[in-house]
Amino acid sequence: MRCSLSSVALSLALLSSAEPLLSPYNVHEKRTHIPSGWSLTRRHDPTSSIPLRFALKQRNIEGVGNHLYDVSHPKSPNYGKHWTAADIVRTFAPSDETVDIVRSWLIASGIDGERVALGRTKGWIQANVTVEEAEQLMNTEYNMYTHMSGKEHVACEVYYLPQHVQPHVDFVTPSVHFDAKLTRRSGGESAAPARDIQRVGFGTGPKTDDTVSGVMDGLEQCNEYITPTCLRTLYGLFYNPVATDKNSFGIVEYTPNSYVQRDLQMFARNYSADLIGKEPNLVWIDSNYAQTTHQDFPYHKESNLDLQYGMSLVTGNQTVSLYQTGDLPEGASFNNFLDAIDGSYCTFDGGDVPPRDPVYPDTRFGGYTGPEACGTVKPAYVISTSYSSNEADLSLFYAERQCTEYAKLGLMGITILYSSGDYGVAGNYGRCLNSSHIPNADGYIFNPTFPGTCPYVTSIGATMVRRTATVLDPETACMDQIYSGGGFSNYFALPEYQKDAVCHYLTNYPPDYPSSIWNSTGTSRAYPDISANGANYVVAVDGEFQRLYGTSCSSPVVGAIFTMINDARLALGKGPIGFVNPTIYSPEFADAFNDITEGNNPGCGTTGFNVTRGWDPVTGLGTLNFTKLLALWSSLP
Repeated sequence: MRCSLSSVALSLALLSSAEPLLSPYNVHEKRTHIPSGWSLTRRHDPTSSIPLRFALKQRNIEGVGNHLYDVSHPKSPNYGKHWTAADIVRTFAPSDETVDIVRSWLIASGIDGERVALGRTKGWIQANVTVEEAEQLMNTEYNMYTHMSGKEHVACEVYYLPQHVQPHVDFVTPSVHFDAKLTRRSGGESAAPARDIQRVGFGTGPKTDDTVSGVMDGLEQCNEYITPTCLRTLYGLFYNPVATDKNSFGIVEYTPNSYVQRDLQMFARNYSADLIGKEPNLVWIDSNYAQTTHQDFPYHKESNLDLQYGMSLVTGNQTVSLYQTGDLPEGASFNNFLDAIDGSYCTFDGGDVPPRDPVYPDTRFGGYTGPEACGTVKPAYVISTSYSSNEADLSLFYAERQCTEYAKLGLMGITILYSSGDYGVAGNYGRCLNSSHIPNADGYIFNPTFPGTCPYVTSIGATMVRRTATVLDPETACMDQIYSGGGFSNYFALPEYQKDAVCHYLTNYPPDYPSSIWNSTGTSRAYPDISANGANYVVAVDGEFQRLYGTSCSSPVVGAIFTMINDARLALGKGPIGFVNPTIYSPEFADAFNDITEGNNPGCGTTGFNVTRGWDPVTGLGTLNFTKLLALWSSLP
């Protein structure tokens, strides 16, 4: 089911009779379909300017997983010996040969050297050219595509690179890639429906089913109303942090989603008294103001949920950083956030690919007019993100490039958490893949989410307390309002740390589905990794309490637990836990999770995968037992 890109050799005449013969051209990327909601409108104006950006092949990048495993596996002699940012650049920056070959080809093709720019970390080369020049360079045609919302996009169907250049380039933009940034619909600010403002790609925010009357904070009510008290009891999180000046916890939100301070204080007065008078450490990323244009439920539920529970569980003594990313006109993508926390990932330097990702300053009304955030933010030790996209919405090259960046962050000791999605085996927005692997309302093939399928992040699924059970009884997979996202990647290979767990599942509990609707090879990354409760959260939104559901709930809970484990390690003079996956899948940690054995995750016209003993593609390894995890991680170097 993994889509591979063909490499068909083509002969090509001289690009210029004055230049020497170049090597034959090969297909570099080819798109098989126009993404849902887009249509071809017209050929692009050949005289228009277009900033071509060539993502250069990074040196030694094939070994990034091994390096990460070396500092993250509890049996490794280098466990916890995390790298510095300088180590990252020194190891993975593209070679001088790569830079020279790509630059020389551009100049030999008639592009003046003054129009060719290289970033300081050599991750990108930009060539400012016309559409006509770009088409000649890559033997392609550029078109304008229009989304049903009215937004336009520049792209081509296929492009070619010279055979001698191809090994040195990951991908080129703009080309076959389509937009996946978080944004609102055009056509006026009131035109943005709730579904379009909640997640990168096609996702939606946490679900709600009713308004909560009164204060529900007793343990006897946790089967219907989840509060911080319920979560502390479920996972044994009774801990007061002592190294707060050394520790950090970050929660990422994307404008126009925004938290409301008065709602946080309403929640504090009823459920978390130590947050009274507290607010998050607000860190602006390509943004300059709190979102105040839209003051209604869809714009606040995600951020309010994340902050109210993330802050409560680490107590009012621990500062929580809110990374507010993007302005109102542009929105933001995952890459915009990565730009801010790693200067080597900024435009021309390793990650941003306009027009796919928003570029700042934004001169439109209400836009952020400051310089683009580039290495301006020190990343927290634990970063939780309750947003996701679908693998199929992204090209393989684009997803791999971003996934590699998460590996680099793990090397630096940072724990990256992503929610696994709320639609079971279907992708965000409940879409499955059709026979052409296109997300479609009539699709029937399982549709994995991203970045949760990246092997270098920790994917978080959702559980729930059964309506007929108590908080002391075992949880089940979440099957109320939402279904825990899970399954098997179509892009990424099975990581070493997960092989035993996935092999055990497929051997003992093989899914009874034809291989035509899911990746049954047993060689692909499986998700989620772990879970936490994702149902019946009591959240203050716009002056009243609502009951919310979703893996959006689960991710900040896990982030808070890991942050408290970091606190204990830092107090002992040790480092942060960093990338946790090799550790949590190790035999030594096998008893540190509450195994979930009931439920499934429906989607695509099926009942999805079944929950089983041990790891499963619904709840992962299970939920966290804080007491056991704290003892185990405290004993590691």
